[in-house]
Amino acid sequence: MLKKTFSIIFTLILVITAAVSPLNASAYEITGFSLNAKECMLASLDTGEILYGNHIDEKVYPASITKIMTVTLILESELYNPEARISMSKEILDLVLGTGSAVSNLKAGEEFSQLDLIYLILMASYGDCTYLAAQHFGGSIEGFVDMMNAKAEELGLTGTHYSNPVGLHDEQNYTTVRDIRTLTVYALKNETFKTVCETARYTMPATNLSPARTLSTTNFLQDTTTNYYYQYAKGVKTGYTDEAGRCLVSTASYNGYNYICIVMGCTPNADRRYEFVDSANLYRWAFNNFSFKEIGRSEDPICEMPVKLSLDTDFVPLYIEKSLLSVLPNDADDSTVVIEPHLKSESVDAPVKKGDVLGTADIIYAEQVIGTVNLVAGNSVKASKMLVAARAIKNIFTSVYMKLILILAVIAVVIFILLCIWLNLGRLKKRRVKYIPYDERQETRRTRHRH
Repeated sequence: MLKKTFSIIFTLILVITAAVSPLNASAYEITGFSLNAKECMLASLDTGEILYGNHIDEKVYPASITKIMTVTLILESELYNPEARISMSKEILDLVLGTGSAVSNLKAGEEFSQLDLIYLILMASYGDCTYLAAQHFGGSIEGFVDMMNAKAEELGLTGTHYSNPVGLHDEQNYTTVRDIRTLTVYALKNETFKTVCETARYTMPATNLSPARTLSTTNFLQDTTTNYYYQYAKGVKTGYTDEAGRCLVSTASYNGYNYICIVMGCTPNADRRYEFVDSANLYRWAFNNFSFKEIGRSEDPICEMPVKLSLDTDFVPLYIEKSLLSVLPNDADDSTVVIEPHLKSESVDAPVKKGDVLGTADIIYAEQVIGTVNLVAGNSVKASKMLVAARAIKNIFTSVYMKLILILAVIAVVIFILLCIWLNLGRLKKRRVKYIPYDERQETRRTRHRH
């Protein structure tokens, strides 16, 4: 009895633990090193597959990773002109005082180009320049924050909300690793954004108040003068607050493979910058252990779909529209890849054209969906005019409108019959004659009197 009770309690504990523990989104387990980051992701920029992920949908504080959204909005603004001049204001310099944000040492009234402004924000991560941009391109800082949240909604960043353009800590300034990936992939489509974030050194031309100066990236993976330099790394943005920890969004490319890595919540340490160590380790793991593999052959049928309205065949074979290129472990066995079809409907009506998309198929490896492809008809199927006509007639008589007409017709007939009965009853009443009893003595008297 005691053993049974203990077993029940233990089972309940396991169930509760599974319910409250965050899911690990990792497709594969890393080997040879451990990670310091609390939340992270390594994903292919070529296929979109997530090779490794941990707590990617949990709420995190983005710190200066926020500036990815800030710069994206600036570059998309109708007001943006790389050659146009913008001036630092005393109002902005006063605003940033005491916030703990990095500052550029620009002077009030100092003029520089809007392209320089992008470098100052994205590459050097200066808070005063970020506030200046928000006020200029948003009409006000509050107005710019509204633009940030509107853009987040447009991009489907359901776990993201902004309260400031800089990334200063605020309970209402949060995001998720998955949302950061979505935003960054979108931002990198802009060539100016891509160029700026991948630049390690930038010489900012002389201004009206200062000589030329050199700006350096905050991403040590790109800086050859640091111990964290990783030759294949590019961009994108660093971040740090006490609450967020050390954060880094970066990309790396080698031998035709392109990855994005996001590490959040790394432990601050003066002797070891874990955000750079973790990122480089994840990139090495991916480059050394994974390669492109073609999944699914377009000449092999995956399944069949029933066809109606045809006298030629009852089924049409479905094929993968095109082979899927996937990033898989070097030693992956193709026989362990599962193709799971999902048809649009139980059957399809003829005519069917070769190449018509009739469903999709999930490509599954190691119990993870690594991609989805279209399933298309392998050949054309002609429709039978006789069967089409029969279907049309059947549809007419079984349609809602026809049923309604029949009901109305029945009601009309019933009303007509009732009306006829009512009218006939009325006529019968009018034809009735009053009955007078026959009196034989009175009739005798009348006869005598006549004579």
